Amino acid sequence: MSFYRKRRGAEAVAWVDVSQPCNLPADLSRAGAMARFHVRDANGRLVDGGQAFAELWKQFSGLRWVGLFFSSPATRWILVLGYNVFLPLRPRLQSLFRRQSGSEDTGKTR
Repeated sequence: MSFYRKRRGAEAVAWVDVSQPCNLPADLSRAGAMARFHVRDANGRLVDGGQAFAELWKQFSGLRWVGLFFSSPATRWILVLGYNVFLPLRPRLQSLFRRQSGSEDTGKTR
């Protein structure tokens, strides 16, 4: 999320770090918030997973076209499938990147 928070247009997004104690809306449990990425769309509807990323991308001028492309019913399934495949792999990927970053940091400090 830090990638998105640094982009122009991020100030228009209400970011909520659900890993910290916070007031969540009634339609979202903390367990649900921690399990999947969620976004409230322009109509106030809570969406999750790949569809949530499409809604987020629409907020950034450079990514808007990607969000619009994946918001179409004809292409949405691709993003939903990709997110559902990626989600179980995410912890392993994060662990791998942390190890690589740690080894690079060690090399730089010598």
